[in-house]
Amino acid sequence: MLFGFGLHGLATQALELYEEMAVSCLKPDKVTFIGLLMTCSHLGLVEKGRALFESMVSVLGLFHEIEHVTCMVDLLGRGGYMAQARELVEEYSRTGQVETGLLEALLGACFAHSEVRMGANSGEYLKVFEPRKEMSYVLLSNLYCLSGQWKEAEMVRKTMAYQGLKKMPGCSWIEVRNKMIVFVAGDHSHPYMEELYKILNFLKFEMRHPCFSGFKN
Repeated sequence: MLFGFGLHGLATQALELYEEMAVSCLKPDKVTFIGLLMTCSHLGLVEKGRALFESMVSVLGLFHEIEHVTCMVDLLGRGGYMAQARELVEEYSRTGQVETGLLEALLGACFAHSEVRMGANSGEYLKVFEPRKEMSYVLLSNLYCLSGQWKEAEMVRKTMAYQGLKKMPGCSWIEVRNKMIVFVAGDHSHPYMEELYKILNFLKFEMRHPCFSGFKN
């Protein structure tokens, strides 16, 4: 339930459920805190996330595992606390464990906040530790493009091509009448594609011109 609340943006309910666990003498475990930190990260509750992260050790005697640290790096990065996110990555790396999940979270935050130098360092490390993972190359290339460093972006793309890597197309899916319908970027084979584009164009128009409302079929 806690994960469900968090995934659907219901932070208040997720945190209330956590408080109910404490009142009911149900001791939260490490999985509980992954759900709580994910919830705080997705909804920008930086200070609440910090307090929960610290309480794991100080109150409950639980050790931070890589999943908790990654959530915390993501939380700080999304909130724009880039220096603190980097310090947390460096602190954990000093234990002798280089976890690519931490670097990926930091690189994603660098792209969101246009932190080119920090992102470039993270991306270069990822290319060494995970040379077959295309997402690191894509994020790094996009980060260089965002800052106008076209030559560097081209070099990353060439390295990606040399490795034989291709960007996986984005996809999404919905369930309609107990049937799963998948949409893949660049794929126009859906039988109702023309109707779908009409609806999407209408929604785009309505968002840009909110004074107009109503949908005529």
